[in-house]
Amino acid sequence: MPKLNIIVAACNNNGIGIEGRLPWRLKSDMSFFKQITLRTQDAEKKNAVIMGKNTWFSIPSKFRPLVGRINVVLSTQMTDAPEGTQLAKSLNQAVSLLESLNVENIFVIGGSTVYKQAMEGEHPCRIYLTRIAADFLCDTFLPDITDKQFKQIPNPPYVPDNVFDENGIKYSIQVYEKI
Repeated sequence: MPKLNIIVAACNNNGIGIEGRLPWRLKSDMSFFKQITLRTQDAEKKNAVIMGKNTWFSIPSKFRPLVGRINVVLSTQMTDAPEGTQLAKSLNQAVSLLESLNVENIFVIGGSTVYKQAMEGEHPCRIYLTRIAADFLCDTFLPDITDKQFKQIPNPPYVPDNVFDENGIKYSIQVYEKI
C-alpha cells in the first residue's frame, strides 16, 4: 500500500488558510515545498500531488499545474480534469490511479478535508508540518495530530531542523509518522 506524504503549514491554532489563500507569505517554506515535492531518488520517476478542487483554484493560474509533478485534483462535482491534471472523485481513487502510473512519492497538499481523509485513512502516512509560531486569522484548519495516531520522528537528512525567521515569523519543520 503506497505511503501518503502530507505537506502542510499551520499556525498556532492549526489554521492553514483564510478565504482560499495562505494567511502568510514565507518564501523559504514555499521553496521547501517545491524541493520536497519534486525530489525523487529515481530520475526516471515523478512525484504526484493530490489536492482538493479548492486548493487547485487557490494556486495562482500561472503556477498551475505544478510543474514536474503529476497533479491530481479531487472533486465529486467537476466533470472534466483541469488542463494538465488528472481528476479523481476520491482519495482512494486518486491513489489507485497513481499506482498505475508508477510514481515515486505521493504528496497530499490540501485542503483540510483531504488532509483529514489521508490522516484517518488506511494508507501509511507521513506528515511534513511547517509549524508557524504565530497567530493568524484563519477559516480553514488542519485536523489535530494526536499522539494516538502519529508520533514525531527525527527529521530526515533532506528536511532542515533549524528554526527559521522570515518576515518576523518564526517557524520550523516537524515530521510525524502514522502509528
